[in-house]
Amino acid sequence: MSRDPRLAGGRRDYPQMAAMAGRVEPAPRRVSATLGGEQIFVTTRAIYVWESPYYPQYYIPYQDVDRRFLVDEQHQRQLRLGSARRHGLRAGGQDRPGSVHVFGDDAAAAVAGAVRFDWDALDAWFEEDEEVFVHPRNPYVRVDAMRSHRHVRVQVEGQVLAESANPVLVFETGLPTRYYFDRADVSTHVLVRSETRTACPYKGVTGGYWSARVGDDEPREEHRDIAWSYTFPTRQLLPIAGLIAFYNERVDTYLDDVELGRPHTHFVR
Repeated sequence: MSRDPRLAGGRRDYPQMAAMAGRVEPAPRRVSATLGGEQIFVTTRAIYVWESPYYPQYYIPYQDVDRRFLVDEQHQRQLRLGSARRHGLRAGGQDRPGSVHVFGDDAAAAVAGAVRFDWDALDAWFEEDEEVFVHPRNPYVRVDAMRSHRHVRVQVEGQVLAESANPVLVFETGLPTRYYFDRADVSTHVLVRSETRTACPYKGVTGGYWSARVGDDEPREEHRDIAWSYTFPTRQLLPIAGLIAFYNERVDTYLDDVELGRPHTHFVR
């Protein structure tokens, strides 16, 4: 059985992100967010600011924020993009201290007069009328889910976890290809459901995670949260609904009987 030469020496076989930290671009969609049942802002003038290469953050014009919910904490900070005044949020009986930064006129021109909210300080974010999770969707990221007749097998410590000649392949910019398996093709007898839940801006909220318990000796070794599934993914990723995928970074993956090797990503270390 051969090993994919494209991964020799740790090389990746998928495209990296197109933007670098510091990039600023207009966001052509209406963006809004809520806290405690109150609408904190709604704007069609948000800008994308890449604080890292992986995804942008939204910066909101100060004029489009409902300032009744801002609590000035009288603290000025010098951030990478310039001077910003720290605020808290108070709305609908909810308090989020230190979660907002209002940039002054002396900040970088692109963000002067803009407001940066901590994503988790708000109950929900929306792009147009669709809720968005974790962070804004990166305009330079493409995510495609495609049925394939390629033969895929994943295993750990010699134990086959899943094998299929009809998987769904998910191609996402900046990440290795993910292989989603019909549940009938998964060795569910070695998987144990966990309470973990995660969310993705492109796929939605996971419906479940599984750990794998393998080996002949008791207690068997547990590989924590090695697989996941989306029960109700976003409409763009409907082909993966109910299917199970595994972290390539933590399993041995064979594609058409060629071992791919384990990639290294910023998501799994």
